[in-house]
Amino acid sequence: MIGLVIVSHSAKVAEGVKEMAEQMSQGRVAIAAAGGVDEDTLGTNAERIFTALQSAYSPDGVLVLMDLGSAVMSAQMAIEMMAAEQQQQIRMSDAPLVEGAIVAAVEASLGRSLEEVKEAAEAASTMRKIL
Repeated sequence: MIGLVIVSHSAKVAEGVKEMAEQMSQGRVAIAAAGGVDEDTLGTNAERIFTALQSAYSPDGVLVLMDLGSAVMSAQMAIEMMAAEQQQQIRMSDAPLVEGAIVAAVEASLGRSLEEVKEAAEAASTMRKIL
């Protein structure tokens, strides 16, 4: 089963999204949060993301969801720190962070492939809210 890594500039946002995704997947998916430079400072930290990647890693793959621009750079750096064979099983997603993470967690819990989970998460950007 694939794992998920939630990257945010805020540790609290990353943990909150992780909590929601874990509940939606009923705890069946390995989900790691990597938010903030540290627990109190906004920003991103490649070392924290690397640790999260190691925690969520599965031979089936890992999907990384990010909030803002520099999170992409930090995630790329963290992926480059992984072993070459592991890097091949990691995908970064352009999905909206909250909606994408929830959709990804549900799809992953159903045993979908990494590419299927990535596609479903990114499709969340077109989901409408009932007003």
